Amino acid sequence: MIGIIGSGNVGANTAFFLAEKGVDDVILYDVMEGMAQGKALDMMEAAPIRGYRTRIIGSKSLEEILDCDIIIITAGAVRKPGMKRDELFLENKKIIDAYALKIKSPNTKVIIVSEPVDLLTSVFVKASILPSNQIIGLGGVLDATRLRFLIASELNVSMENVSAQVVGRHTDDMIILRSYCSVSGISLESFFSLDQVEKLFEKTRQAGSLIVDLAGRASSYYGPSAVVAELAEAICLDTGRLFSVSHVLPGIFGIKDVALSLPCVVNKTGISKVIQPKLSDQEIGLLRKSADLIARTIKEADHA
Repeated sequence: MIGIIGSGNVGANTAFFLAEKGVDDVILYDVMEGMAQGKALDMMEAAPIRGYRTRIIGSKSLEEILDCDIIIITAGAVRKPGMKRDELFLENKKIIDAYALKIKSPNTKVIIVSEPVDLLTSVFVKASILPSNQIIGLGGVLDATRLRFLIASELNVSMENVSAQVVGRHTDDMIILRSYCSVSGISLESFFSLDQVEKLFEKTRQAGSLIVDLAGRASSYYGPSAVVAELAEAICLDTGRLFSVSHVLPGIFGIKDVALSLPCVVNKTGISKVIQPKLSDQEIGLLRKSADLIARTIKEADHA
């Protein structure tokens, strides 16, 4: 069973994608009375047409969520136009701290989607009794997905032929690994000038903010929901897929106790292996700078 805390746009669409893929039964929860039940009922009334093999249930009790195999946390405030991700931290930290103390089932895997994801993943691990490899934050995989879309659109090629890798923070400080980006194994420099590549990278860095600005009132949710459904499927089906996800680093590149995205093998255990990509000295420096900023922000919040 997959539990989703927060039945807003991201939570509901994640449930929808999971049902479309037939991954596992889903139980939705929200603090707003009736929201989870209403959205679950709405989706299940489409089940006969869509041929769902799994169920979506709405619950008004958090207790029904806490023993799920996977718990996806989407609850919290969302970005408004012009707002930076980190501006949500103090508001959403209280929510994440509370859920970290309540989720105690030893085998549960937690996927954090709430923003700012790297800060909140760091906070959750610090407060939780769960092993850190069972706590995964949405991160570089979403940024890489956006870059794949931009590259494929620019070249008018199939998106499944495009590979991309993004590490670091899920902000415009993300580190896009050019040497790990390709089209059917062919480097981007075979298709674009260096200037064109940099423009694609900058569009990727601004992609989330552009969606917020265009929508005018809410964060993106189709892209994040689709990525979360892929992560949940990798855990449920024990596929061992490789995703760049946010997690507390165990000393890699000299970084400990804060969450950043690096490529990870995701299976039924959560994160089973962290892949250490070859980074330049400059990229390692940027990664450490991001880690220092996260650690400092959390320390300031703890003493606020």
